[in-house]
Amino acid sequence: MLDVCLLGTSGMMPLPGRWLTALMTRYNGSSLLLDCGEGTQIAIREKGWSFHSIDIICFTHYHGDHISGLPGLLLSMGNAERKEPVTLIGPKGLEKVVNSLRIIAPELPFELKFIELTQKTETFEINGYQISAFQVKHNIICYGYSIYIKRGGKFYTEKALQNAVPQKYWSKLQKGLTIVDGDITYTPDMVIGPERKGIKLTYCTDSRPVKAISDFAMNSDLFICEGMYGDSDKEAKAKEYKHMTFGEAAQLAKTAQVKELWLTHYSPSMTRPEDFLAEARRIFPNTKLGRDKKTVTLTFEKDDSEDEL
Repeated sequence: MLDVCLLGTSGMMPLPGRWLTALMTRYNGSSLLLDCGEGTQIAIREKGWSFHSIDIICFTHYHGDHISGLPGLLLSMGNAERKEPVTLIGPKGLEKVVNSLRIIAPELPFELKFIELTQKTETFEINGYQISAFQVKHNIICYGYSIYIKRGGKFYTEKALQNAVPQKYWSKLQKGLTIVDGDITYTPDMVIGPERKGIKLTYCTDSRPVKAISDFAMNSDLFICEGMYGDSDKEAKAKEYKHMTFGEAAQLAKTAQVKELWLTHYSPSMTRPEDFLAEARRIFPNTKLGRDKKTVTLTFEKDDSEDEL
């Protein structure tokens, strides 16, 4: 299962009850942070989650409302006696940007590892997360991210017996290990079927609608997308500043055939996002308003036919 918490939903500036942009996930003891706007560590504390387990921090781009909370977060992680390395992922120039911010956080008890994005699309596997970064269309270089949790194939007792696999090896083979016993090699495909559908989350802020977004969001269990402007009459302004309206985000969700859309990154001038929700739902019915600390646990599809070891 994948725990997802939308920590902050404000664009440009924080407001009372609305912190700047950040999203946090938890999977198998490892936490991942997407963007780190001002107030992120406060939102984590308010949620009751721990920032000690944050192993990966991904940045969409380097506007202040997406990265200004990083120095304080790193200091707090250090004060919490974090020792393990933290991997940072973001557009080219990441190390220079982070080191500039670290003038106020020069000493940390853990290593920072940098992965700078230079291609239009790049994919990494870290701590069980398959992270795909894809370039979008903002007024500076900006990326969206898809997070995928893989799920192995089903274990089949009948298949294991047909392949004469000793029962003592079943559990290890199901975990993907290959076993050599004398002259015989036992491989996972001798006891399990093909890989099954995993869990998919896609996150995009600060962009005009582009095909790459719907392509990477395709069939996501949850699509979190910016809705800077609620009213479709603001489309000209959205085009000028390289943002989206609720309706444009909903159209991307419809095209990508996602299960659910959360809107986020609201303009500070939009004090009542709910006034514009109906218009988005006419395009994509399962559209929901993001709010600070909105949380969901995404789970694998139920499979009653799975054999138990």
